[in-house]
Amino acid sequence: MIRTQTEISDFATSTSKTMTALLGDIASVSLLVGGIGIMNIMLVSVTERTREIGIRMAVGAKGRDILSQFLIEAISLSTIGGIIGILSGISISRLLASKMNWPTLTSMDSVVIAFLFSAAVGVFFGFYPARKAAKLDPIDALRYE
Repeated sequence: MIRTQTEISDFATSTSKTMTALLGDIASVSLLVGGIGIMNIMLVSVTERTREIGIRMAVGAKGRDILSQFLIEAISLSTIGGIIGILSGISISRLLASKMNWPTLTSMDSVVIAFLFSAAVGVFFGFYPARKAAKLDPIDALRYE
């Protein structure tokens, strides 16, 4: 069986595309699971702080103030997770490069995109709990135990 350089190159390219798609799928599932975790944490936070939310609304806080508070918390949580993920990814990449003599490259564009995605996940998955907190009735929230 004879193979040309073009066939070998095409095979390597298709293998690379398959691995890229597989890694992209794994990353998508990870983002979804992380986002659901953020939403769960924020919903628990809203439930535990219902009385605090009621007090803030009773003394004059508007719904948008409560909404922005919980959105900022969700974004902070997700960006801190994103920073930890970026730092651990760079560290593992450098460790593999030094131990296995594999060439690795971490582009600044990919770091920025990863950071922005982590913030976007915080906004997307934090909006529902923040909206739920902003829609609380102050009287019912003050009665909540």
